[in-house]
Amino acid sequence: MKLHEYQSKQIFAQYGVPVPKGRVASTPAEARQIAQELGGRVVIKSQVLVGGRGKAGGIKLAKDAEEAEKLAGDILTMTIKGLPVRKVLVDPAAEIKTEIYLGITNDRAARRPVLMGSAAGGVDIEEVAATTPEKIIKVHIDPLMGLQDYQILDMALGIELPKELWGEFNTVCQGLWRAYKESDATLAEINPLAILGDGHLAALDGKMILDENALYRHPELAEKRDLDVEAESEIEANKYGLTYIKLEGEIGCMVNGAGLAMATMDIIKHFGGEPANFLDIGGGATAEKVSAAIRIILKDPNVKAVLFNIFGGITRGDVVAEGILTALDEVKPSVPLVVRLAGTNAAEGRAMLAGANMITAETLAEAAQKAVAAAKGELK
Repeated sequence: MKLHEYQSKQIFAQYGVPVPKGRVASTPAEARQIAQELGGRVVIKSQVLVGGRGKAGGIKLAKDAEEAEKLAGDILTMTIKGLPVRKVLVDPAAEIKTEIYLGITNDRAARRPVLMGSAAGGVDIEEVAATTPEKIIKVHIDPLMGLQDYQILDMALGIELPKELWGEFNTVCQGLWRAYKESDATLAEINPLAILGDGHLAALDGKMILDENALYRHPELAEKRDLDVEAESEIEANKYGLTYIKLEGEIGCMVNGAGLAMATMDIIKHFGGEPANFLDIGGGATAEKVSAAIRIILKDPNVKAVLFNIFGGITRGDVVAEGILTALDEVKPSVPLVVRLAGTNAAEGRAMLAGANMITAETLAEAAQKAVAAAKGELK
């Protein structure tokens, strides 16, 4: 789950990272009021969860409160990469001497977090990594020991930070690490971390991505979710505790278990089809969840056939069949439905579905072949 800049910086501030004293505005009048309180000269920054805001005209410098109101009005009418701008962050303008990149993310290969820094801050860090990777300094963090002061010193030396800022830099790095760890983040990034005209450090921009699987531990962070960046189907799936990702294919998939779902998608491709979604109803799914899953799948206009692949362990076949029948009564699908039930109460489930005009299969391979044929109109 991505957080907006202002949300990320609010979290950083809680852990002692110095951030500008800006505030968020939803109207031009609010932006004017905030600008007046900050002294007039401010930066108006669109709050949308995409990159390239500046290039799109979503970040502007205002010389006074009156101009801040006008620019905020212009930006609040914008749509950037398909996302509407609903809020702007009004930050005091800063005198920047040097820009630094600083971030923490997961290094899957090393199986631990990594602190990354670069003197080439304020630009696209991916481009720096691709063209001049030697400019990015990396320090791996032991999850049990945490970020050590000597590692921060190594980073400061690597990015050639002036010695008089080492103390402040230590505070920033430790605060960023605590924000990352205690928020269950997969990314915590400051770009740029600026050396200001007064000689101090400040996080002028911030970005955090949170692990959705850990949000149950952070209800206060889950409330910060921006639904503008999520498809309606994914919002509904989240409401029912379903794991759903929309894809570009024509065969809808409803499966219990992430591994089985991946195998189902692979075998659909093997037989010449394309999955329309990843959808895991999970273990112990209720009839209500199954019914919701089918409704979500069938709302996709690209779906030409649906494959149900259920292996009953914790999830019982008869409960899944009950959910399928409930959904069919509500939705009245016009596409072929292929079902493969195996495991606990599978025979009972198949018996319940016998009169539902569904295509049945004994094995996953058979089910995938039938789903692909049905999507092509070769099987009804």
